[in-house]
Amino acid sequence: MNKVIMMGRLTRDPEVRYSQGANATAVARYSIAVDRRFRRDGEPEADFFNCTVFGRGAEFAEKYLKQGTKIVITGRVENDNYTNKDGQKVYGTRILVEEQEFAESKNASAGNSGNSFGGNSFGNSNSAPSASSAGEGFMNIPDGVDEELPFN
Repeated sequence: MNKVIMMGRLTRDPEVRYSQGANATAVARYSIAVDRRFRRDGEPEADFFNCTVFGRGAEFAEKYLKQGTKIVITGRVENDNYTNKDGQKVYGTRILVEEQEFAESKNASAGNSGNSFGGNSFGNSNSAPSASSAGEGFMNIPDGVDEELPFN
């Protein structure tokens, strides 16, 4: 089984290109910095991974992801080996992203990098409290809505 889950921040804005032909497909490339959990003196604090995503995921990356955005990705590791113009074999790896999502709230990301993303909605009510009304990006659930929640 080849599956990887990572959480990190984009080190640059995604680079998006479209394939040629009748059915043009978006291809986005970006890299993320993933903090190391345990560090030794003199070692780097993060690892950097090149990521590639196709189709609708690439269009999402182009529209919403920016340098500094904290995301969680799920995908698989793939060899990215090639021979350069000098005839030398270059070895590398990349992550083929299958899923990507934000790893922090809109408010938290604005404090880190000034990014702005579309907000989430809670039900169909216009009276839902905003995420900024509670700490850590969570909403306070108002009294009396227990009957409307799908779980109890």
